[in-house]
Amino acid sequence: MDEATLWSKLLKIEALHAGTTSDGEREAARLAAERIRARLAAQRTEWRDIVMVYSLADPWKRKLFLALCRRYGLTPYREKGQRSSTVQVLAPRKFQQKTLWPEYLALADELEKHLADLTDRVICEAIHADVSEAAEGAPKGLPEPEPEP
Repeated sequence: MDEATLWSKLLKIEALHAGTTSDGEREAARLAAERIRARLAAQRTEWRDIVMVYSLADPWKRKLFLALCRRYGLTPYREKGQRSSTVQVLAPRKFQQKTLWPEYLALADELEKHLADLTDRVICEAIHADVSEAAEGAPKGLPEPEPEP
């Protein structure tokens, strides 16, 4: 999968979570982000904001989550002394559980697939063609030496 394909899939995921039906990927992404920000604003009038704590050990996925929060006008943070994997977000629970987190999971899944494909391709081309997992079970001992004639 190339970067253009990944970009297209990420935009479609965002549009899906926002309920956007507009043609044109960039326009659909812009409208999707606007709809999600509007949904957040509406939910803030109905429900109070709460702090939810997320633990995101994978640095790539954490960057994605932080960017997604910021895209919707949220300010992710962590308390002094918390691990770098900890991210706190202040927003209505419903928004975090029904919009932010499901969209993050879908985007993270696509990003993980892309990074796995990219890693396999680079290793295959630069190091060795066999990028399969290790075989299960201990390897057999060295073969017996052949008898001398």
